[in-house]
Amino acid sequence: MHNAIEIHDLEKTYENSFRALKGVSLSVKEGEIFGLLGPNGAGKSTLINILCGVVKKTSGAVKILNHSIPEEHLAAKWILGVVPQELCAEGFFTVHQVLQYQSGFFGIQNNEDYIEEVLTKLDLIDKREEITRHLSGGMKRRLMVAKAMIHRPKILILDEPTAGVDLGLTVSLWNAVKELNDAGVTIILTTHNLREAEEICDRICIIDHGSVIEMGETRELVRILGNTLQMEVSLQELKGEFNLDVPYELERSGSEGRLKINYKEGELPGILKALSTVPARVADLKLREDNLEDIFRRLVGFA
Repeated sequence: MHNAIEIHDLEKTYENSFRALKGVSLSVKEGEIFGLLGPNGAGKSTLINILCGVVKKTSGAVKILNHSIPEEHLAAKWILGVVPQELCAEGFFTVHQVLQYQSGFFGIQNNEDYIEEVLTKLDLIDKREEITRHLSGGMKRRLMVAKAMIHRPKILILDEPTAGVDLGLTVSLWNAVKELNDAGVTIILTTHNLREAEEICDRICIIDHGSVIEMGETRELVRILGNTLQMEVSLQELKGEFNLDVPYELERSGSEGRLKINYKEGELPGILKALSTVPARVADLKLREDNLEDIFRRLVGFA
C-alpha cells in the first residue's frame, strides 16, 4: 500500500517564536481512515493548514501523493478536500447552488449527475432547494462535506466533523464517510470524541506540544498501551471509615459509596481480598479495560 501523505521532520515556528511543530514525522496510507488526535494547542490545526497550503512550514518535507508542499500546492488542491471545524455556509444560496458554484471554482461544468449523487449520499437530496442559512447545524456540516467532495478529491480531511451534531445525524454522517472510504477515498480525521476515533480509525497518531507521542494501528495501540484495568464497586450500608492497601478513589454519600480501583493483570486476587475488609455491602461490581480515551488522557497528562 502506497502512502497518500508523507511528512518528515516538519517544523513550524511562528513569528512570535512559538514552536507549533517540533520535528513531526508521519505517513498516511492510501485508502485508510487516519485519526490525528491531540489536546487543544497540540499542533493539529497547524499541520492541517500546512497540508492545505494556508500556513508555510519552517522546515521539513511534506508530500501529498508525491506532490511536494508548498512547491506543488496547486496540484495538491485538486487532491485534497477539506471540511473545516468552523461552520460556514453561503446564507442566501440554495444547497444546489452552493455545489454548482463550488464546482465552478475548480473549473468543473455539466456535473449535475454527480451533484445529485453527492446530495443523495449525504442525505441532502430533500434539501437541494433550501436556502443554506435555514439548515440545521448538522445539515450545514453535511453540506460542507458535500462541498469538499464535489471535485472528487482522493484525500478528505475532516476537522471535528461531528461537533454540535446530534446522534442521528452523526450516525448517518459516519455511514456516508465510510462509504466514501470504501470507494477509495483516504480520510484524515481530527476529533475530540475518542470513542468515535477508536471505532472508525484504522490508525491513529497522538500529538502533544507539537510532537508525535504515539502512532500505530488503533487496536494494536489500545492492546499494547491499555495495560490498566478498572473495578467500580457500588457500596451500601457503609459503616465508618476504612483504608485499603491499594490505590483507590471513593465517592461517598451517607451510607452509600462508589469505589474506583485501578489495577493490572494478576493483581485481582489481592484487590478482592482488600475489598473484603470494607465495612459495607457490595451492591454491584463492574470490571472494564482501558479504552482509547483512558490511554489518551494518560499520555497527554489529563489522567
